[in-house]
Amino acid sequence: MNPISGIHHVCLKAAGRAAWERAVAFYTQALGCPLVRSWGEGSASGAMIDLGGCMLELFADADRPLPSGVLRHLALRTADVDAALELVRQAGCEITMGPTDKALGPDYPIRIAFFRGPAGESVELIQER
Repeated sequence: MNPISGIHHVCLKAAGRAAWERAVAFYTQALGCPLVRSWGEGSASGAMIDLGGCMLELFADADRPLPSGVLRHLALRTADVDAALELVRQAGCEITMGPTDKALGPDYPIRIAFFRGPAGESVELIQER
C-alpha cells in the first residue's frame, strides 16, 4: 500500500511582506486561485492558496535563510497554456519561456510555458494534450 496520496503543498518564500502581498494577489486575483487561509503579520505572514489538487504555502520571512534543497520550479496544470500565460503577462510577471509544444515520450504530448512569479519563483504552466 502506498502511504503517499499526492502533493499537499509546495512552500515558497517571498522577499518580505510587500513581496508576499504581491504574490498572494497574483495567485488569488490574476490566476483566480482561492485563498484558503492566511495568518501572522509582517515578516511572520503566511498564506495557503488552493492551486487545485495541491496547495501553495507562501511565507514572507525574507530574513530567514532558505533550507538547502533542489526545488527547481512549481508546475501548474492548466487546460489552456496560452490563456493562462496571458493572465500572467497582464499581471506583469516576466515570461521566461513562451508557449512551447513538447512530447515527454511518444504518448505524452504537452504544451508548456515558464514565468518568474512575484516571489521570485520559477513557475511552469503545463497543458496535457
